Formats: sequence, C-alpha cells, structure tokens
Amino acid sequence: MRLRWLLVGALVAMPAVASAQKAKTIDELAQMFDSSRCKSCHAEIYAQWEKSHHARPMMGVAGGLKDTPLAMKGATPFSPDDPSKATIATFPCFKCHLPQAVTHAEDSVAVEYAQALIAKDKAKIGKLQITCLVCHNEKAIVHRLSDGKPQPGVLYSSKEVASHPDKVFKSVKKSGIFKQSLMCGQCHGLGPNLEFENPVQCATLYGSYLHAYIPAGGTQTCQECHMKPINGQADHLIAPNWDDVPGVSKILQEALSLDVQTLGYEWLEKAKTHVPKVVVNTKINSTAGHRVPDG
Repeated sequence: MRLRWLLVGALVAMPAVASAQKAKTIDELAQMFDSSRCKSCHAEIYAQWEKSHHARPMMGVAGGLKDTPLAMKGATPFSPDDPSKATIATFPCFKCHLPQAVTHAEDSVAVEYAQALIAKDKAKIGKLQITCLVCHNEKAIVHRLSDGKPQPGVLYSSKEVASHPDKVFKSVKKSGIFKQSLMCGQCHGLGPNLEFENPVQCATLYGSYLHAYIPAGGTQTCQECHMKPINGQADHLIAPNWDDVPGVSKILQEALSLDVQTLGYEWLEKAKTHVPKVVVNTKINSTAGHRVPDG
C-alpha cells in the first residue's frame, strides 16, 4: 500500500503535458506545466526567467490584471454575462499569454480565472505562467504536418542532448526554429488576430520585423537582441522587463535617437508689433528591429 501511494505521489508531481486529459482547475493546469524542478540544474536561467514577463504573462505592468475587462459583463465583445459562464474562447489573450490553456484546459479553468479576476486574486492568477515546458515542448515545433507534434517526454532546444537527467523528459532534441525569430513570432505576432469571431488587434512585433527591419537590411534575430548570452547561456529574462523603469529607459536610449533643431525669430505682424515665433524640427531614428512601442 505504501508503494502504491508513493507511485501516485510521483505521478502527481510530474507534469502531464502529454496527457490527453485536460486540466479542470488552475492548479491542475499549473502543475501540468510546472518547471520548478528545472531550477536544480539551470539555476541561473531559472532566476532570469522568474524576473521575466513570461513568469507573469497574465499580469500587466506593475502587477495589474490586464484581462479584468474580459470578465466584466458588457466591457468587451467577449465578456460573458456572468463569470460563471466564461469559456476558453472568452479569453482570446490565452492564444499567446497562456497557450497551454487553449490545448490543455477545460472551460472550468476559464471560469475559475474569470472569478479570480473579479476577486483580484493575484496569487491564484500568478500560478499561470509561460514556463520552460511551454517553449521547450509545447511551442517548439511549428511545421507539424512535416515534423509531427512535440513528442511526450522530450524537450527541444537549439542542440540535441541524448541523455537528460529528468524523470519525465529524458532527452533533448534539436528544434530547427529555436534560433530563428519564428520561434518568438508565434506569440509576438503579425498583428490583428482575424480568426476570432471578433478580431483582436494585438502585438505586431514579428510583422514589423519581417516587413520593415528585414527589407531595410536588418540581419539580427529576436534572440540575438533580446537573449544575448550571459556566461555562455542565453539570457532568459528576455528584456525588456517593463517593471524595471531604469532598464527600459536604457534600452530605449540605445535604440532611439532624437535630433531636435530649433529656429527662433520675431514675426512682424504689423508695424511695431513683433510676435515671438519658434520652429521646431524633430527627427527620431530607430535602430530597433521592430516598431517601438509594441508587445
């Protein structure tokens, strides 16, 4: 009997990404994609991720609850009449801010989320994260007709590792998109999401990158700018951290230059009447790989 309970406990502690059964609660979904044990071997990367917006995708800047209008009757075209009637489709933001909910959660998770928004339960909402498993498994393959879906028990990265010391994810396979901007473009998108019954205007970073930066001669990927290596490892803070005002200001100062030229004079409106005038010419030059600001 003791062995039986040990086995049950082990199964509960392991992520169930490959499971056909969908999560019915926020806790179940969080457990399914829990990556906390990655910290034991990847402490520096994990610490960077914990400070990133990927660790708090359902929060706005400074801890705000950005989806609250979606849970309020009449506030948006998606808002249900009552939080108890919420569904996964009620929250179009899940597409990028919580993609695992679209594929691995029942509508009951959306109900719980809507109720948490109304109650301003930040502790519960904070459990919903873009974890290691979301990027290194769930979103690691985009050409699924030819390459197949991400395999259960396999992590994906920029290189292959035959033996990975984990109870569930025992190997790491190479993904062809991990060093490509396409990896990031899955969520930091092309612009309007026209597939919803009510289109949603959202992030256009990837679209701006493809249609402006690359045609203008740009060559760097998203990763080369936003995940510059620290001690030989890609920085998983994936700056900017919009809550870090000095850090954001520094990035913007490096990416945007402002040239201001002024001409002051007096206009002779009529005899003995001089009106002070000034002409101000401004020019902003951006070296960023996309429009600023965006998301």
